[in-house]
Amino acid sequence: MVTIDDVAAHAGVGVGTVSRVLNKSPQVSDATRARVEAAMAALDYRPSPLARGLSRGRPHSIGAVVPFFTHASAVERLRGVVAGLGSAGYDLVLFDVESPEHRAEHLAALARRDRAAGLLVISLPPPPAELERLVAAGMPVVLVDARGEGVPTVVTDDVEGGRIATQHLLDLGHERIAFIGEPPDNPLGFTATAQRERGWREALAHAGIDVDAELVRYCEHDRLVARTLGAEMLAAQRRPTAVFASSDVQATGVLLAAADAGLPVPDDLSVIGFDDIEISEYAGLTTVRQPLFESGRLGAELLLAGIDGGDTAPATHELPLELIVRSTTAAPRG
Repeated sequence: MVTIDDVAAHAGVGVGTVSRVLNKSPQVSDATRARVEAAMAALDYRPSPLARGLSRGRPHSIGAVVPFFTHASAVERLRGVVAGLGSAGYDLVLFDVESPEHRAEHLAALARRDRAAGLLVISLPPPPAELERLVAAGMPVVLVDARGEGVPTVVTDDVEGGRIATQHLLDLGHERIAFIGEPPDNPLGFTATAQRERGWREALAHAGIDVDAELVRYCEHDRLVARTLGAEMLAAQRRPTAVFASSDVQATGVLLAAADAGLPVPDDLSVIGFDDIEISEYAGLTTVRQPLFESGRLGAELLLAGIDGGDTAPATHELPLELIVRSTTAAPRG
Protein backbone atom coordinates (compact mmCIF):
# COMPACT_ATOMS: atom_id res chain seq x y z
CA MET A 1 0.00 0.00 0.00
CA VAL A 2 1.32 3.43 -0.95
CA THR A 3 2.04 5.67 2.05
CA ILE A 4 2.53 9.40 2.51
CA ASP A 5 6.27 8.70 2.86
CA ASP A 6 6.27 7.16 -0.63
CA VAL A 7 4.61 10.27 -2.05
CA ALA A 8 7.10 12.55 -0.29
CA ALA A 9 10.07 10.56 -1.62
CA HIS A 10 8.67 10.50 -5.17
CA ALA A 11 8.05 14.27 -5.14
CA GLY A 12 11.35 15.08 -3.44
CA VAL A 13 9.68 16.92 -0.53
CA GLY A 14 9.12 16.33 3.16
CA VAL A 15 6.13 14.48 4.63
CA GLY A 16 4.93 17.74 6.17
CA THR A 17 4.72 19.32 2.72
CA VAL A 18 2.58 16.44 1.44
CA SER A 19 0.32 16.83 4.46
CA ARG A 20 -0.08 20.56 3.77
CA VAL A 21 -0.99 19.80 0.15
CA LEU A 22 -3.60 17.29 1.27
CA ASN A 23 -5.11 19.86 3.60
CA LYS A 24 -5.00 22.64 0.95
CA SER A 25 -2.66 24.82 2.96
CA PRO A 26 -1.84 28.20 1.33
CA GLN A 27 1.74 27.85 2.60
CA VAL A 28 2.70 25.61 -0.35
CA SER A 29 3.86 27.15 -3.65
CA ASP A 30 1.98 26.33 -6.83
CA ALA A 31 5.02 24.54 -8.28
CA THR A 32 5.49 22.35 -5.21
CA ARG A 33 1.77 21.61 -5.02
CA ALA A 34 1.76 20.51 -8.66
CA ARG A 35 4.77 18.23 -8.05
CA VAL A 36 3.14 16.58 -5.03
CA GLU A 37 -0.18 16.13 -6.82
CA ALA A 38 1.63 14.59 -9.78
CA ALA A 39 3.39 12.16 -7.41
CA MET A 40 0.07 11.18 -5.82
CA ALA A 41 -1.43 10.57 -9.26
CA ALA A 42 1.55 8.54 -10.44
CA LEU A 43 1.49 6.35 -7.32
CA ASP A 44 -2.32 6.22 -7.15
CA TYR A 45 -2.14 7.41 -3.55
CA ARG A 46 -5.44 7.54 -1.66
CA PRO A 47 -5.23 9.13 1.80
CA SER A 48 -7.49 7.62 4.46
CA PRO A 49 -10.12 9.87 6.03
CA LEU A 50 -8.73 9.00 9.46
CA ALA A 51 -5.22 10.16 8.55
CA ARG A 52 -6.54 13.39 7.07
CA GLY A 53 -8.67 14.04 10.12
CA LEU A 54 -5.73 13.57 12.45
CA SER A 55 -3.54 15.85 10.35
CA ARG A 56 -6.14 18.58 10.74
CA GLY A 57 -6.11 18.19 14.50
CA ARG A 58 -9.62 16.75 14.73
CA PRO A 59 -10.95 13.20 14.58
CA HIS A 60 -12.53 11.90 11.44
CA SER A 61 -14.12 8.79 12.85
CA ILE A 62 -17.52 7.83 14.25
CA GLY A 63 -17.64 5.71 17.39
CA ALA A 64 -20.35 3.06 17.70
CA VAL A 65 -20.85 1.47 21.11
CA VAL A 66 -22.65 -1.83 20.48
CA PRO A 67 -23.35 -4.73 22.85
CA PHE A 68 -22.65 -8.19 21.40
CA PHE A 69 -22.16 -6.79 17.90
CA THR A 70 -21.94 -10.26 16.34
CA HIS A 71 -25.67 -10.83 16.98
CA ALA A 72 -27.62 -10.82 13.73
CA SER A 73 -29.81 -7.87 14.74
CA ALA A 74 -26.75 -5.77 15.64
CA VAL A 75 -25.07 -6.64 12.34
CA GLU A 76 -28.14 -5.49 10.42
CA ARG A 77 -28.25 -2.19 12.33
CA LEU A 78 -24.55 -1.64 11.60
CA ARG A 79 -25.19 -2.25 7.90
CA GLY A 80 -27.66 0.62 8.11
CA VAL A 81 -25.11 2.80 9.91
CA VAL A 82 -22.57 2.25 7.14
CA ALA A 83 -25.20 3.15 4.53
CA GLY A 84 -26.18 6.27 6.49
CA LEU A 85 -22.58 7.47 6.70
CA GLY A 86 -22.39 7.04 2.94
CA SER A 87 -19.66 9.10 1.31
CA ALA A 88 -19.21 11.43 4.30
CA GLY A 89 -15.67 10.09 4.67
CA TYR A 90 -15.85 9.01 8.31
CA ASP A 91 -14.27 5.81 9.57
CA LEU A 92 -16.57 3.69 11.73
CA VAL A 93 -14.93 2.40 14.91
CA LEU A 94 -16.80 -0.28 16.87
CA PHE A 95 -16.65 -0.61 20.65
CA ASP A 96 -18.03 -3.95 21.81
CA VAL A 97 -19.72 -3.97 25.22
CA GLU A 98 -20.31 -7.12 27.23
CA SER A 99 -20.32 -5.71 30.77
CA PRO A 100 -21.11 -2.46 32.64
CA GLU A 101 -17.36 -1.99 33.07
CA HIS A 102 -16.85 -2.08 29.29
CA ARG A 103 -19.63 0.46 28.83
CA ALA A 104 -18.26 2.88 31.44
CA GLU A 105 -14.74 2.57 30.03
CA HIS A 106 -15.76 3.25 26.44
CA LEU A 107 -18.14 6.12 27.22
CA ALA A 108 -15.57 7.81 29.46
CA ALA A 109 -12.89 7.59 26.77
CA LEU A 110 -15.26 8.82 24.06
CA ALA A 111 -16.23 11.90 26.06
CA ARG A 112 -13.01 13.43 24.71
CA ARG A 113 -13.61 15.22 21.42
CA ASP A 114 -10.21 14.15 20.10
CA ARG A 115 -11.33 10.50 20.12
CA ALA A 116 -14.34 10.69 17.79
CA ALA A 117 -16.34 13.25 15.87
CA GLY A 118 -19.60 11.73 17.11
CA LEU A 119 -21.01 8.74 18.92
CA LEU A 120 -23.75 6.21 18.22
CA VAL A 121 -24.94 4.13 21.17
CA ILE A 122 -26.88 1.11 19.89
CA SER A 123 -29.29 -1.04 21.93
CA LEU A 124 -27.61 0.03 25.16
CA PRO A 125 -29.32 2.48 27.53
CA PRO A 126 -26.51 4.66 28.93
CA PRO A 127 -26.72 5.54 32.62
CA PRO A 128 -28.03 9.14 32.91
CA ALA A 129 -24.81 10.42 34.52
CA GLU A 130 -22.64 9.00 31.71
CA LEU A 131 -24.94 10.41 29.03
CA GLU A 132 -24.92 13.83 30.71
CA ARG A 133 -21.12 13.75 30.77
CA LEU A 134 -21.00 13.13 27.01
CA VAL A 135 -23.47 15.94 26.28
CA ALA A 136 -21.62 18.35 28.58
CA ALA A 137 -18.38 17.57 26.76
CA GLY A 138 -19.98 18.68 23.49
CA MET A 139 -19.92 15.20 21.98
CA PRO A 140 -22.70 14.70 19.37
CA VAL A 141 -24.58 11.57 20.48
CA VAL A 142 -27.47 9.61 18.97
CA LEU A 143 -29.12 6.62 20.65
CA VAL A 144 -30.44 3.81 18.46
CA ASP A 145 -32.79 1.24 19.99
CA ALA A 146 -32.33 2.94 23.35
CA ARG A 147 -33.84 5.90 25.15
CA GLY A 148 -32.17 8.77 26.98
CA GLU A 149 -32.66 12.41 27.86
CA GLY A 150 -31.22 15.33 25.93
CA VAL A 151 -30.14 13.54 22.73
CA PRO A 152 -31.84 12.32 19.54
CA THR A 153 -33.15 8.75 19.76
CA VAL A 154 -34.31 6.21 17.18
CA VAL A 155 -36.64 3.62 18.71
CA THR A 156 -39.57 1.27 18.19
CA ASP A 157 -42.44 0.56 20.59
CA ASP A 158 -41.54 -2.83 22.09
CA VAL A 159 -44.72 -2.95 24.18
CA GLU A 160 -46.78 -2.54 21.03
CA GLY A 161 -44.63 -5.18 19.35
CA GLY A 162 -45.49 -7.65 22.11
CA ARG A 163 -49.16 -6.85 21.68
CA ILE A 164 -48.96 -7.32 17.90
CA ALA A 165 -47.35 -10.76 18.23
CA THR A 166 -49.75 -11.95 20.92
CA GLN A 167 -52.85 -10.56 19.22
CA HIS A 168 -51.94 -12.47 16.06
CA LEU A 169 -51.94 -15.72 18.04
CA LEU A 170 -55.17 -14.77 19.85
CA ASP A 171 -56.88 -13.99 16.54
CA LEU A 172 -55.95 -17.49 15.35
CA GLY A 173 -57.72 -18.93 18.40
CA HIS A 174 -54.81 -19.70 20.75
CA GLU A 175 -55.22 -19.24 24.50
CA ARG A 176 -52.25 -21.13 26.02
CA ILE A 177 -49.60 -18.79 24.67
CA ALA A 178 -46.12 -19.06 26.18
CA PHE A 179 -43.45 -16.37 26.34
CA ILE A 180 -39.68 -16.88 26.08
CA GLY A 181 -37.29 -13.95 26.42
CA GLU A 182 -34.08 -12.72 27.96
CA PRO A 183 -34.02 -12.17 31.74
CA PRO A 184 -35.61 -8.80 32.60
CA ASP A 185 -32.98 -8.19 35.30
CA ASN A 186 -29.67 -7.75 33.54
CA PRO A 187 -26.52 -5.77 34.36
CA LEU A 188 -26.57 -3.71 31.16
CA GLY A 189 -30.12 -2.48 31.62
CA PHE A 190 -31.63 -3.94 28.44
CA THR A 191 -35.37 -3.26 28.35
CA ALA A 192 -36.62 -4.81 25.09
CA THR A 193 -37.59 -8.20 26.53
CA ALA A 194 -39.39 -6.68 29.52
CA GLN A 195 -41.32 -4.34 27.24
CA ARG A 196 -42.30 -7.12 24.83
CA GLU A 197 -43.37 -9.30 27.75
CA ARG A 198 -45.49 -6.42 29.01
CA GLY A 199 -47.23 -6.26 25.62
CA TRP A 200 -47.82 -10.04 25.78
CA ARG A 201 -49.36 -9.73 29.23
CA GLU A 202 -51.54 -6.78 28.25
CA ALA A 203 -52.89 -8.56 25.17
CA LEU A 204 -53.75 -11.65 27.22
CA ALA A 205 -55.41 -9.55 29.91
CA HIS A 206 -57.46 -7.70 27.30
CA ALA A 207 -58.64 -11.09 26.01
CA GLY A 208 -59.60 -12.16 29.55
CA ILE A 209 -56.84 -14.78 29.82
CA ASP A 210 -54.86 -15.17 33.03
CA VAL A 211 -51.10 -15.56 32.73
CA ASP A 212 -49.88 -19.04 33.65
CA ALA A 213 -46.46 -18.68 35.32
CA GLU A 214 -45.47 -22.05 33.85
CA LEU A 215 -45.62 -20.48 30.40
CA VAL A 216 -42.99 -17.81 31.10
CA ARG A 217 -39.33 -18.73 30.60
CA TYR A 218 -36.15 -16.67 30.41
CA CYS A 219 -32.83 -17.49 28.79
CA GLU A 220 -29.90 -15.79 27.12
CA HIS A 221 -29.96 -14.68 23.49
CA ASP A 222 -28.94 -18.10 22.20
CA ARG A 223 -30.69 -20.56 19.91
CA LEU A 224 -29.47 -23.74 21.64
CA VAL A 225 -30.33 -22.51 25.15
CA ALA A 226 -33.82 -21.60 23.89
CA ARG A 227 -34.04 -25.09 22.38
CA THR A 228 -33.47 -26.60 25.83
CA LEU A 229 -36.03 -24.33 27.50
CA GLY A 230 -38.50 -24.99 24.72
CA ALA A 231 -38.08 -28.75 25.18
CA GLU A 232 -38.89 -28.43 28.89
CA MET A 233 -41.98 -26.37 28.15
CA LEU A 234 -43.22 -28.71 25.42
CA ALA A 235 -42.76 -31.76 27.67
CA ALA A 236 -45.20 -30.37 30.26
CA GLN A 237 -48.55 -32.10 30.72
CA ARG A 238 -50.39 -28.93 29.70
CA ARG A 239 -48.06 -27.61 27.05
CA PRO A 240 -48.71 -24.36 25.17
CA THR A 241 -50.33 -24.36 21.77
CA ALA A 242 -48.28 -21.30 20.78
CA VAL A 243 -45.05 -19.57 21.77
CA PHE A 244 -44.09 -15.91 21.44
CA ALA A 245 -40.30 -15.59 21.56
CA SER A 246 -38.80 -12.16 22.23
CA SER A 247 -36.26 -12.65 19.43
CA ASP A 248 -36.05 -14.65 16.22
CA VAL A 249 -32.93 -16.35 17.54
CA GLN A 250 -34.89 -17.76 20.49
CA ALA A 251 -37.84 -18.57 18.22
CA THR A 252 -35.65 -20.75 16.01
CA GLY A 253 -34.55 -22.57 19.16
CA VAL A 254 -38.21 -23.32 19.92
CA LEU A 255 -38.67 -24.61 16.37
CA LEU A 256 -35.78 -27.02 16.96
CA ALA A 257 -37.36 -28.15 20.25
CA ALA A 258 -40.66 -28.81 18.48
CA ALA A 259 -38.87 -30.89 15.83
CA ASP A 260 -37.08 -32.83 18.56
CA ALA A 261 -40.41 -33.55 20.26
CA GLY A 262 -42.08 -34.62 17.02
CA LEU A 263 -44.56 -31.75 17.16
CA PRO A 264 -45.35 -30.43 13.67
CA VAL A 265 -45.33 -26.65 13.29
CA PRO A 266 -47.84 -25.03 12.96
CA ASP A 267 -50.29 -27.96 13.29
CA ASP A 268 -49.42 -28.78 16.91
CA LEU A 269 -47.48 -25.63 17.85
CA SER A 270 -47.43 -22.09 16.51
CA VAL A 271 -44.29 -19.99 16.94
CA ILE A 272 -43.77 -16.26 16.42
CA GLY A 273 -40.57 -14.29 16.88
CA PHE A 274 -39.40 -10.70 16.84
CA ASP A 275 -36.86 -8.84 14.65
CA ASP A 276 -37.11 -10.45 11.19
CA ILE A 277 -33.41 -11.21 10.82
CA GLU A 278 -32.25 -12.87 7.61
CA ILE A 279 -32.60 -16.47 8.80
CA SER A 280 -36.27 -15.91 9.64
CA GLU A 281 -37.34 -15.89 6.01
CA TYR A 282 -35.49 -19.14 5.30
CA ALA A 283 -37.09 -20.74 8.37
CA GLY A 284 -40.55 -19.54 7.33
CA LEU A 285 -40.84 -17.87 10.72
CA THR A 286 -43.76 -15.61 11.47
CA THR A 287 -42.35 -12.57 13.24
CA VAL A 288 -42.73 -8.93 14.15
CA ARG A 289 -40.39 -7.00 11.89
CA GLN A 290 -38.55 -4.07 13.37
CA PRO A 291 -36.67 -1.84 10.89
CA LEU A 292 -33.15 -2.82 11.92
CA PHE A 293 -31.35 -1.49 8.83
CA GLU A 294 -33.47 1.66 8.71
CA SER A 295 -32.83 2.46 12.36
CA GLY A 296 -29.07 2.29 11.86
CA ARG A 297 -29.24 4.42 8.73
CA LEU A 298 -31.40 7.09 10.36
CA GLY A 299 -29.19 7.13 13.45
CA ALA A 300 -26.11 7.76 11.31
CA GLU A 301 -27.84 10.52 9.35
CA LEU A 302 -28.96 12.27 12.54
CA LEU A 303 -25.43 12.05 13.92
CA LEU A 304 -23.91 13.55 10.77
CA ALA A 305 -26.39 16.42 11.01
CA GLY A 306 -25.29 17.02 14.60
CA ILE A 307 -21.61 16.92 13.71
CA ASP A 308 -22.17 19.42 10.91
CA GLY A 309 -23.93 21.81 13.27
CA GLY A 310 -27.41 21.05 12.01
CA ASP A 311 -30.52 20.05 13.94
CA THR A 312 -29.51 18.36 17.18
CA ALA A 313 -32.88 18.60 18.92
CA PRO A 314 -33.39 15.72 21.36
CA ALA A 315 -36.33 14.35 19.38
CA THR A 316 -37.56 10.77 19.55
CA HIS A 317 -37.89 9.15 16.13
CA GLU A 318 -40.22 6.14 16.45
CA LEU A 319 -40.13 3.69 13.55
CA PRO A 320 -43.08 1.42 12.70
CA LEU A 321 -43.34 -2.31 13.40
CA GLU A 322 -44.89 -4.81 10.99
CA LEU A 323 -46.38 -8.28 11.44
CA ILE A 324 -44.84 -10.69 8.93
CA VAL A 325 -46.97 -13.83 8.64
CA ARG A 326 -45.19 -16.90 7.31
CA SER A 327 -45.65 -20.62 7.88
CA THR A 328 -45.06 -21.13 11.62
CA THR A 329 -48.44 -19.89 12.86
CA ALA A 330 -51.93 -21.26 12.32
CA ALA A 331 -55.14 -21.97 14.22
CA PRO A 332 -54.74 -24.56 17.00
CA ARG A 333 -55.71 -28.07 15.98
CA GLY A 334 -59.20 -29.03 17.14
